[in-house]
Amino acid sequence: MEFEKFTGKTLEEALQKAAQAKQAAVENLTYTIVEEKAGFLGIGKTVEIEVYCDKDIQKFIHDYIQNYFDNGKLDGETVVEKDGDDFYRVTVNTSNNAILIGRNGKTLQAFNRLVKAAASGAFKRRVRLLIDVNGYKQDRYEKICRMAVRVAKDVRRTKVDAALDPMPADERKAIHNALAKMADISTHSEGEGANRHLCILYTPGKEVE
Repeated sequence: MEFEKFTGKTLEEALQKAAQAKQAAVENLTYTIVEEKAGFLGIGKTVEIEVYCDKDIQKFIHDYIQNYFDNGKLDGETVVEKDGDDFYRVTVNTSNNAILIGRNGKTLQAFNRLVKAAASGAFKRRVRLLIDVNGYKQDRYEKICRMAVRVAKDVRRTKVDAALDPMPADERKAIHNALAKMADISTHSEGEGANRHLCILYTPGKEVE
């Protein structure tokens, strides 16, 4: 991916040009110096930089997903919003939700990893994002949290810890948050990669978050 380039007599001037063109504050720009020319006796000195900002990352994610739809001849509308530091929430509306979601959301997980890897590679930094298709994720959170509460009540009653099935980080986080205020119950993740799962532990006297 090629980034926009800007040139100035100084780095500060080049950044100001970039900020004006991108309608962003200088402190929100990420840049790399491409070339510096010293000039003769200080005359004709220039600095050339490559620059991108948050809007460029959002546009890349949006266009990458839309190109996927176009190439697969699928209908879809994509909205990308920044949610916190370096995290992007992607909402996709499509009539092909079954194709994109897959059984138990496995296809959606793989698609999420694909887009994340593409964005991280393009901008040479870790880009975190979460794709939701037709509200599937929100429905999924509600379902697994209800299940986790039932399991946690059994753990508290029997005083026997329980391990849930492997699930992605966002779903583990949803359950952790749902059980955070439950007395005598705590959670932590175990396992690696696709086997990473949440454990619900009997923790008498645990302070409620």
